[in-house]
Amino acid sequence: MAKRSTLFIRIVEGKNLPIKDMTATIWKTLSPFWGEEYTVHLPPYFRTVSFYVLDEDSLSRDDVIGKVSISKEVLTAKPQGVDGWMNLTEIDPDEEVQGEIHLQISVLGDGDIPRKLCCQVLEARDLAKKDRNGASDPFVRVRYNGKTYESAVVKKSCYPRWNESFEFELDETLADTGLLSVEVWDWDLVSRNDFLGKVLFNINKLQSAQQEEGWFRLGPDKSKHSEYEGTLGSLRLQLRLRDEVVLPSSHYKPLTELLSQSVGSQLNGNWPDFIMLIDETTTAESRQEVANNLVKLFLGQGLVKEFLDVLFKLELEKTTEPNTLFRSNSLASKSMESFLKVAGMQYLHRLLGPIINRIFEEKKYVELDPSKLELKEAGCAGLHRQQTESDIIQQSSSLLQSYLSELLTSILQSASYCPLLICQVFHQLDLRVQERFSDPEYRKVKFIAVTSFLCLRFISPAIMSPKLFHLREKHADARTSRTLLLLAKAVQTIGNMDTLACCSKEPWMVCLQPAIQQGITQLKNFITKLVSCHESEDLELQTRMSLQCGTMEKEGFLFLHRTKDKCMPMTSPFKKYYVTLSKDTLSYSLWSLNLQKSSFISLPKIRAVEKVEEKCFGSANVMQIISSEDSGQQETLYLDCKSVNELNHWLSALRKACSHNTNTMSCYHPGIYKADRWSCCHQKEKSDPGCDKTRHGVTLQEWYDPLDPDLEAQLIYQHLRSVQHAMRYCGINILGLCIHLYQKKVDGLSKLFSILQDLHDAHAAVEEEERSKNKNVFLELQT
Repeated sequence: MAKRSTLFIRIVEGKNLPIKDMTATIWKTLSPFWGEEYTVHLPPYFRTVSFYVLDEDSLSRDDVIGKVSISKEVLTAKPQGVDGWMNLTEIDPDEEVQGEIHLQISVLGDGDIPRKLCCQVLEARDLAKKDRNGASDPFVRVRYNGKTYESAVVKKSCYPRWNESFEFELDETLADTGLLSVEVWDWDLVSRNDFLGKVLFNINKLQSAQQEEGWFRLGPDKSKHSEYEGTLGSLRLQLRLRDEVVLPSSHYKPLTELLSQSVGSQLNGNWPDFIMLIDETTTAESRQEVANNLVKLFLGQGLVKEFLDVLFKLELEKTTEPNTLFRSNSLASKSMESFLKVAGMQYLHRLLGPIINRIFEEKKYVELDPSKLELKEAGCAGLHRQQTESDIIQQSSSLLQSYLSELLTSILQSASYCPLLICQVFHQLDLRVQERFSDPEYRKVKFIAVTSFLCLRFISPAIMSPKLFHLREKHADARTSRTLLLLAKAVQTIGNMDTLACCSKEPWMVCLQPAIQQGITQLKNFITKLVSCHESEDLELQTRMSLQCGTMEKEGFLFLHRTKDKCMPMTSPFKKYYVTLSKDTLSYSLWSLNLQKSSFISLPKIRAVEKVEEKCFGSANVMQIISSEDSGQQETLYLDCKSVNELNHWLSALRKACSHNTNTMSCYHPGIYKADRWSCCHQKEKSDPGCDKTRHGVTLQEWYDPLDPDLEAQLIYQHLRSVQHAMRYCGINILGLCIHLYQKKVDGLSKLFSILQDLHDAHAAVEEEERSKNKNVFLELQT
């Protein structure tokens, strides 16, 4: 059984941000639009999610503008999600706390002997970094009944160990109101000490327990009123939290079998209307997510082609106007869109990567619309001559035709490496469309059906927003973004197979009409090749199945350092390697093609994948991979990434690749072993246990994730459970239309609802078991 929380994040836009730089163009970024989406898998015990808005500076440290913090309770209270503008708040040092402290608290004495309250401060972990060296100098202050004790200061550590005890005379008169306060501070020689967090305990509850020991989360001090409240701007966020408890595979087998039978009905004679029920009862808000889950589940079952074929038939039966075919946000359209993103992303990268990189690198000014022309942006044609509008439009037309020609050539050539499964799906779509619209007047419809998915829902969106499709690390600037938009418009026009409609709406695109007309011919040739690829028995064609999803491949240049029992050298130990993550190994070599000299780590031998403290190497983007060799010796590999995004992607990919490893570590050292001690907790033995807990479950959801059939079945169950009443009502209406199959369909509905009830009972049993297991008096001591 697996338990985790998934947070869906969409950072939409900001407004009214304060000016941080004295530049001429800052006005363009005071109300930025991002539109970025993230799916983050978190451990169920997380408490708060914070979003920090920063002003990027190329020469100095980035300026923090403000933050938005949202508690888990707020997210849980709104299962449909949170969507709205949230004011940025000032960064209060007394609220910027993190980490946990390990305490043992006990009440000593009995009978006539005066009782004492004993607080043993053992250690702390993951404290906030308050000093410029990337660490803190923490000490503990313990207060009770007007008395205060302080521990020793541990220098340069966010993982300090004290092992100190403090005793107080227990005041029986304060039994109901007495509080024990344990505060952690960062000691500073010159300025005032920095607050790192505190824990409060109710003494009355403690007397009942007598003694307790454990890790406590540090909390903030009382919040203060900010003089900047409401003046730092606001951030629009869309957030939705989903808690998942995935049962063992055997629980989902009946549901998976029923789904598989529903798309294979033409083969085994089973009830074919189950997918129709899902289609009819799924709301517009949840359609994309349901489509994504169904596509992944049927991909895992090897039935995605059959599933999409059922949706094609359902959509074609409802369509009377061929020009609107697959243009709505139906389950068929959303499922096909998800399928292309899951199974065709590597194909898309190979197809669009070169032209997207060329446009980003050239940064040419391209504009065809006279109302949007800016002469000063275009620059001069020569030393003394300013360009005219006609010059700019002519130059822009030539550039766009050049980009479009290169792209269309790539599309035409891509028929040879398009994944075979995608070819098979488009072949099936082609057959269904020709069956439905067989008249000669509809001969263009079979091409429009393919382009409505391939061009309008896959290639064009990727051209307009390359970052959202992982084609670029950063968003395009305004000039490049406009070029991409114009190119995407041209591709959409070609996909619509109608040049006249486009030119009537946007007459300034008429200069591209010859190139677009030629593009339509090329695209038809490509589609003809694409839908006939399945007929080839070429061995090379069969190997294209490897381009499907789930291979967990990731690669790129990283700076790397490998260590066994060696101490860390004083100079930078990192060298540039080409690192490749495959299904079974992590390999690295000095050159990407020099594979015979590469080294590798077997993924089952990896015990932990974690971040390294910034102070260790002077970089905040270093991660460590801890693995064990056959001899039992432990080895650590350090990887330095060029950005925090790259760091998180590698952390996430490796953690997911090692998710089934059995010999994982529960704790690790976030520092390095140097000068005969660990830099994080100052322990002197290299074999000493780690001072921080590992975070195996914190990952990002990516397009190249391996398929997880149990998770997809669980998510589909959750959806079906939420629309069960609607399905019952809709099912009765469908039954009334098919009297001769009435009993068979009633049995199918009854079987479905019985499976959903069995899964509901299994989840209820797990929840009851968790409740009985997690009864813990210790957690109630904290106020």
